[in-house]
Amino acid sequence: MTAREAMPNAYVAGKGNLSDEDATLVARRDRALGPAYRLFYETPVHLVRGEGVWLYDSAGKAYLDTYNNVASVGHCHPRVVAAMASQAATFASHTRYLHEAILDYSERLLVTFPSALSHMMFTCTGSEANDLALRIAREHTGGTGVIVTENAYHGVTLAVSGFSPSLGPGVPLGAHVRTVPAPDPELGDRAGEVFAAGVQAAIDDLRRHGIRPAVLIVDTVFSSDGVIPDPAGFLAPAVAAIRAAGGLFIADEVQPGFGRTGAGMWGFSRHGIVPDMVSLGKPMGNGYPVAGLVLRPEPVERFGAKGRYFNTFGGNAVAAATASAVLDVIEDEGLIGNAKVTGAYLADGLRALAGRFDAIGSIRAAGLFIGVDIVAADQPDARRTHRIVNALREAGVLISATGRNANTLKIRPPLVFGRDHADIFVDRLDGVLRALA
Repeated sequence: MTAREAMPNAYVAGKGNLSDEDATLVARRDRALGPAYRLFYETPVHLVRGEGVWLYDSAGKAYLDTYNNVASVGHCHPRVVAAMASQAATFASHTRYLHEAILDYSERLLVTFPSALSHMMFTCTGSEANDLALRIAREHTGGTGVIVTENAYHGVTLAVSGFSPSLGPGVPLGAHVRTVPAPDPELGDRAGEVFAAGVQAAIDDLRRHGIRPAVLIVDTVFSSDGVIPDPAGFLAPAVAAIRAAGGLFIADEVQPGFGRTGAGMWGFSRHGIVPDMVSLGKPMGNGYPVAGLVLRPEPVERFGAKGRYFNTFGGNAVAAATASAVLDVIEDEGLIGNAKVTGAYLADGLRALAGRFDAIGSIRAAGLFIGVDIVAADQPDARRTHRIVNALREAGVLISATGRNANTLKIRPPLVFGRDHADIFVDRLDGVLRALA
């Protein structure tokens, strides 16, 4: 059973234990929003407020958030909210007027990247950032071919959904798209060599069909493929392969970026590479819609000479002020260091659980990004994963699952997650595993 078929944390109409109030809300959603939306969990959660790593439902029950990287520095962080409100009350227009906020933020953010990545372009979402990256890459390379991993997710625009296989068979891949197996951490030092061979095979197949390669794009911890951060450095051979073919490498940092791995600001840095473009998204504004693209100057030169780029809300003054406040919090609260220390503590706690429960297989961790495989007789067990995800929801912990086999617990809490929160999570997972044993 694949992740696309399993959807382990999705509400199915007519099931779940809905209150009358929540059943009414579900019916209103169906009427107003139509059939394409989904709700998490067998019994959806009716949330009304958030603070730090906690979310609260309409009855006042608290849920430990171990999944949400949108509010990356904690739900409703007061410094971020204050910056957002202050700028909105002062000036809130777009980038076609001179204004310091977007420049101050851009210069400050670019310092966190290798010097070769010297330009910043703004969007509202990571999907838009990846869409823009593809447009630029096509103009620069003259190619259209896109290479992604087999269960990748990169966004929902028309172009980007066409190279996001995790969206499922109902969203067809483009004829110019080739998928490759995700890196296999079990191969150790050979992981990079084998992954690069897959990329080269995709390049060769594109050429055989008369398609010039344009990009290799990966989420640098392979979140949708099951969270694969190690061995560090394995991406370099694949990047060399796409560049030798005349294409560009795009690092999708929407999920691993802004300090989550605990090894600096950006996930790609663990691999000793400098991308041609880096897409940013969700964590950038802690819930405010701000995203962007950081890139070398060469790819955008021809694109910028031939046409204008404008995004009404991308990089507006409120977005810049909000994103700047997020950087303040990351720096002032030492959140990259916290991701490293707390992530290691949490991973150790999970490994201790693995010694007592055969349902836990491989554990892969980079800071506060952890994947925990759920297995039966050492084989992927999507059904048990489904039960764990929903049992944790009942126990007051919000989590989801990922991976091609839908059997990997995806642990990705706000960066203010501390050791006491890690203890709560491990204790409640312990209880769930004992109950389900």
